[in-house]
Amino acid sequence: MEMKRIKISSKRQVTIPAKYYTGLGLADEVDCIYTDNMLILLPVKSHDSAFSEEILADLIEQGYEGKDLLEEFKKVNKQIRPAVEQLIKEADALAKAASVDYRDRTDEIFGSHGDLEA
Repeated sequence: MEMKRIKISSKRQVTIPAKYYTGLGLADEVDCIYTDNMLILLPVKSHDSAFSEEILADLIEQGYEGKDLLEEFKKVNKQIRPAVEQLIKEADALAKAASVDYRDRTDEIFGSHGDLEA
């Protein structure tokens, strides 16, 4: 692990040291995650959508072609990440709620462990 202190400008901007920028293969965007009192910057993958083939197949089936196909693909592809992030957020909320109210009902369903015959 390597650590370096960097300044924050009056506009809340930071400059990523060239060594880190190059080493991570950064371009014009990073994904920023705030967790456990830490800020994590991750390179944005150029092929961010795991659904590209499915999107294209669906659009072609709908009759898109040429420039229209490209424009519609870009539009739909941009919607994938926010949709997946929303699904994750909802799943996290459900998991948190379930963990607060969790009650082990195994004994109710199967009887207590002492009820089993040897």
